[in-house]
Amino acid sequence: MRKLGETDVFDKTIALRVDLNVPIEDGKVLDDTRILAIIPTLKYLLDKKAKVVLISHFGRPEPGVIDSKFSLLPVANRLGEIINKQVVLFASLDEVNFNEDISLIENIRFLSGELKNDLDLSNKLSNLADVYVFDAFGTSHRPHASTYGAIQASESSCAGLLLESETDALKKATDSQDSPMLSIVGGSKVSSKLEVIKSLSQISDEVLTGGGITNTFLKAQGNNIGLSLCEDSMLNHAKELLETDKILLPEEVIVSKSIDSNETRVCKINSVRDDEMILDQILSPLAIKKISFAKKIIWNGPVGVFERQPFSKGTKDLASAIASSNAFSLAGGGETLLAIKMFIDKSNISYCSTGGGAFLEFIEGKELPSLSALGFKF
Repeated sequence: MRKLGETDVFDKTIALRVDLNVPIEDGKVLDDTRILAIIPTLKYLLDKKAKVVLISHFGRPEPGVIDSKFSLLPVANRLGEIINKQVVLFASLDEVNFNEDISLIENIRFLSGELKNDLDLSNKLSNLADVYVFDAFGTSHRPHASTYGAIQASESSCAGLLLESETDALKKATDSQDSPMLSIVGGSKVSSKLEVIKSLSQISDEVLTGGGITNTFLKAQGNNIGLSLCEDSMLNHAKELLETDKILLPEEVIVSKSIDSNETRVCKINSVRDDEMILDQILSPLAIKKISFAKKIIWNGPVGVFERQPFSKGTKDLASAIASSNAFSLAGGGETLLAIKMFIDKSNISYCSTGGGAFLEFIEGKELPSLSALGFKF
């Protein structure tokens, strides 16, 4: 993969594609993790006396429609506070100049050609600056104009420092032979995580599941799960995975009659009543032992409805157990990072990926378009 450290950026103009798709409410950034993640690349470029214009998307506006609620202005303001410089926001590509050290182009998805990987837009983006630097791992699975076409069209393009860190950590997690290896996959649907569970079951000693995924496995075992979220269409797939003897399920769960209720009950997995739903799970002594002895842990997804206090115990205990482990731990996905932020010190996780879908697709062994365009060998 073409890397920033091997690319001539001294006194050059740089178009830097980043992922600044952050939560915003009332014009304020709620979580600046993704903004902070690009600072090392920015500092490196500024040290090389480069001038940088940032490119990012935010949300899912209708292509070709400029919608103020999807503006990157709050991001420009927050970035300016972090680096103690005013960050100019350009309303269009035609306005772009390099009068300032750092500037930002308005939401790239306002342009109708972005999602289509339009050739003209790709060429415009690649011609903005001397070097096109891609540092948006979270979008690397999308073949869009700013994440794929512009890389291909640029005379000089390379990966940023964040992308390099992401791929190094993911390669370490998926390629190393360290054992035992434990993977944790939570979420509501088996269907959206089926391939990643299959892939992880091949490289892991065990896969601990959470959320609606666990419910589907429990039903496939013949347990009554009451009103719990479940995918009946995936029961046969769940049975096949259970036959690998690698799926680690809970012994006890936390149930309630409603997700909005504070009345809960802890019960064995074979004692859920017809009018109850599983909303959290208890980390078993066996699971805690597996985590403590693991050499490598991959974590994606919570094990319960952790945003609500009555159903947060499982995810909190899981996060604490991983934080206490001596394993190389790799965590990814928005909900996972939120759980880490809520329950533990992030520094106790070896690496936190900024990617969600890209994180999962990399683990599945899929080729990510942006990385391929940069010469990454899968």
